Amino acid sequence: MTRLLRGVMSAALLLPLVATPSANATAEPLGKAEFTVTTTATNVAARSDRRPVAGGVHDKKAGKTFISWAGQYEDSYVQTYDHRKSTWSAPHRVADGDSDAHNYPTMVQARDGHLLIFRGMHNVELRMSRSPQPHSADGVWEETLISKNAATYPMPFVTRDGTIHVFFRETTGDLDPNVPTDTRPMLYVVSKDNGKTWKTSTELTGHPFAIGSTSRADNMNEIYIGQLRLEDSGRVRIAYTLAGGGFEGHKHDRYHRNIYYTWFDPRNLHFYSASGRDLGTQVDDADQESHLKVAETPLTLPNNVKSPDYIQQVGTTLGRPFVLWFAGDPDGGPLRNNLSFWNGRGWETREVARGLRTREIEPIDPLTWRVYATEDGKPNVLTYLVRFGRTWEAETVIPTAKPVQRVEVVANFRDPARAIFSGASSQRDVAIADGDISVAGLTRR
Repeated sequence: MTRLLRGVMSAALLLPLVATPSANATAEPLGKAEFTVTTTATNVAARSDRRPVAGGVHDKKAGKTFISWAGQYEDSYVQTYDHRKSTWSAPHRVADGDSDAHNYPTMVQARDGHLLIFRGMHNVELRMSRSPQPHSADGVWEETLISKNAATYPMPFVTRDGTIHVFFRETTGDLDPNVPTDTRPMLYVVSKDNGKTWKTSTELTGHPFAIGSTSRADNMNEIYIGQLRLEDSGRVRIAYTLAGGGFEGHKHDRYHRNIYYTWFDPRNLHFYSASGRDLGTQVDDADQESHLKVAETPLTLPNNVKSPDYIQQVGTTLGRPFVLWFAGDPDGGPLRNNLSFWNGRGWETREVARGLRTREIEPIDPLTWRVYATEDGKPNVLTYLVRFGRTWEAETVIPTAKPVQRVEVVANFRDPARAIFSGASSQRDVAIADGDISVAGLTRR
């Protein structure tokens, strides 16, 4: 450990400190965190496929935190916490989710103060809802159709100059019946006027997609981004896996395979590898296999579990990336939790735990990240600490009354509204919404 610490601290002289914590997290006593959990709505959360991206925002000017979540029929809801009054609003329904677990809300705040909620109406179109007033979630939101690119899984972020990007996955076969069902690349749209007008990545770069492939021998041409993270440096870190029919033929999401990492520069629209190799404005199969592969996994269905899972977490320590991901056990045992880190020359991967679903991570100082995890069918959220992008240790248990399905850390959070816990619904059918919505924050001493 002493040698590792010396190496990391030496690297600090050479690498930018891009993994900076929220201003509200700088005084945390590591290993002694205590959380307060507030249930903001009871028996309202439906099953959701939402990724740990853009669940809520803290508006410093308004002194409010806004959270979004998926309710019955996957309809989009928002709630507001007034930090001055220490009160939560009632749930406010914003838009229709069309009874599909893929159609979850993701939310950012435009530079003009308006809240924007994005929904990828599964394999159909990308829609946006805009709050009628800046710095407020009240009233009837305006609905806008952004793209008919058969969009799913919207992942928005807002850069420092106010430019809005929304990454999404295209189901190309729904646009062209000649394209196999397991061809599903990533694209994005960009707005420079607070969401009023948009351009697609194809219009901006000339490429049909931003990340993807069309002709792999194993038919793994579907991209599943597990997490996308905008850093203070302006870089966007991305971790993803592949899916498709394998050697059985063209089948949607039959198998999962491998873990990949890239970062995106919104200023020039270029993608880069962990080593800094410039891949230009499109990542294709040759790029990802030669320069972006983090870990190789077998093309199998261990214990009938998609492996790796749909969701991964990505972060950086002293400029070096790491990825958390989990996979099924080939012997039928509990899930295997893996930590992959870039050592400056290549990726190293090791198993750090078993039986956990890692849900979200947050930086709490330049060397340390907090991991939020759950165990299937059990209440509570378990937290762990990853230091130097390499070490793993248990931290604390955050008690919840019911099992939690999703966790998202609020952008620029202010306690007590730090992390959103979407409760697990008892049924896969989104007509059943009986999970709780809770928010956790550090307990004040």
